[in-house]
This record gives sequence, C-alpha cells and structure tokens, in this order.
Amino acid sequence: MIRNPSLFNWLLLMVLVALWGTSFMFNAISVKSVDPVAVVFYRLALGAVVLSLVVYARGDSLPLSWSAWAGFLVMAIAGNALPFFLITWGQQSVDSGVAGMIMAIMPLLTMVFAHYLVEGETLNRYKLIGFTLGITGVILLLGPVFQGGGREFWSGLAIFTAATCYAVNSILIKRLPRFSPMVGACSVLIMASLIMFPAWLIVAPQNNNITQDSMFAVIWLGIGPTGIATIILFAVIDRAGPTFLSTINYLIPVVAFLCGAWLLSEPVTWLHVLALVAILGGIAITRIKVRKALQ
Repeated sequence: MIRNPSLFNWLLLMVLVALWGTSFMFNAISVKSVDPVAVVFYRLALGAVVLSLVVYARGDSLPLSWSAWAGFLVMAIAGNALPFFLITWGQQSVDSGVAGMIMAIMPLLTMVFAHYLVEGETLNRYKLIGFTLGITGVILLLGPVFQGGGREFWSGLAIFTAATCYAVNSILIKRLPRFSPMVGACSVLIMASLIMFPAWLIVAPQNNNITQDSMFAVIWLGIGPTGIATIILFAVIDRAGPTFLSTINYLIPVVAFLCGAWLLSEPVTWLHVLALVAILGGIAITRIKVRKALQ
C-alpha cells in the first residue's frame, strides 16, 4: 500500500519528465552514426514490443476490425512516424536543447486548433496572449537558424512541423473511435512500425558504421521514452488526471535544455534563455481562468 499517493504521483511525473526530456539528448547521440529512418524504426518497433508484452500480460487483445486499424493508421502517421522522423532528421543540424524548446510550442498549437475543431474549446484573451508570447519564443530560437539558411533552416522547420503534427494528433484522438488507452497506444506503435519498415529496408544496408553509443541510445529511445514512458503516462492520467499531467509542458523543455547544455556541451546564449522563459511564460498565461462577470 502506498502511504503517500500524492508524493508517488509526483515521482511518476518526474520519471516521465526525465524520460521525455532526455529523449532529445539521446536523439542527438543516435543520429551521429544511425540514419534517422533507422532510428525511428528501431524506436517504434522496440516501443511496440514493450507495450505488446504489457497488453497481453493484462489479458487484453488488439482489435481486429479494419475501421479500427484505419484510425490507428491516421494516428500512427500524425502522432508517431512523421513527427519522430522530422525531429530525428532535424536534430542532425539543430541542437537537442533547442529542439526540446521548439517542441514546447505543441500545447499552444493544440489550443488554437481546438478552438476551431473541438466543441467547447474556445480562445480567450489569456490564451491569445500566451500563444503570442510562446510563438515569440520560438521565433527567437528559429531566427538565427533561419538566417543561416540551408540545412539548418529546413531542420528547424522540420522540428516545428513535428510539434504541429503532435497538436493535430491530439485533436484527432478526440474524434477517432475510443479503445482502451494501452491497447490503442500499442496498436498505433505497431502500425507506425509497419509504416517505417519499408523505408528502413532501403537505408539499413547502407547504415553499417554504427557506433556503440548511437546503438545504445537508439535501444534506450525505444524501451524508455517510447515504451516505458507510455505505461507511466497512462498510470499518471489514471491516478491524478490530465490536468496534473499537463505540468510536464513546463518541465520537459527545461530538462531538454539543461541536458543539451551540461551533458552534450551545446552552446547556450542569452537568446536561448529568453526564448525558454517566453515559451514557458506563454504556457503559464494560457492557464489563467477567465472569471465570469457576476449577474
């Protein structure tokens, strides 16, 4: 019996933040010698194996209907295969800390999309101010990247597009058929692995100079930030709810930024710090509740 459920919830949340926040660092290590397509395929396949073991250990089974797998296909593309590839490919030229901070714009983009696509999710002045501040932070990050042009420009744009994919996927989840969360997550990872498999077959024969560090990083990305993190994610939602989970939006970019600076010795400038403050400040402002006028 857990003596302090609240403390245990925070412990689970911190583990989840550590897994997802450090994933940008492990991505940076993996792409040093592993092709981005291979990184994504290995990560998805290993994550699918971890979740499959959990699903069948619980006595659950995967759905068999074509309509269910058509929904999983959409989520696999928008929420896994495409954004995973865009982030991994982009991190060949963009520092892991910067990538993590760019991805922090995702909840703000979700908020805007939800205004138009989800009933009851309306924008207010605080959400608009927060979104403007968050976008300003991203512009501060991407400005120097875009000025350089070339590969860095496309890499920065790819990571921002990945954040947009996650935001779109969060809306799609609300519109597609519902399944047990663990079964749904497992099915989506399986489908995403199948999507990346043909591309992996093409690049795998050419990718034979893989270092030990890169391979260990890839294996951990699949087992930790993809497989184990998904299990913890549902545990946190079940125990404490989605509002408590939303705290990670403040913590993941900070962890990504610090890991890149301290462990990978990535350059840190005042512009990075200012951008991080702007993004986190924007997220905070969107959480302000509008008080209804007294009748």
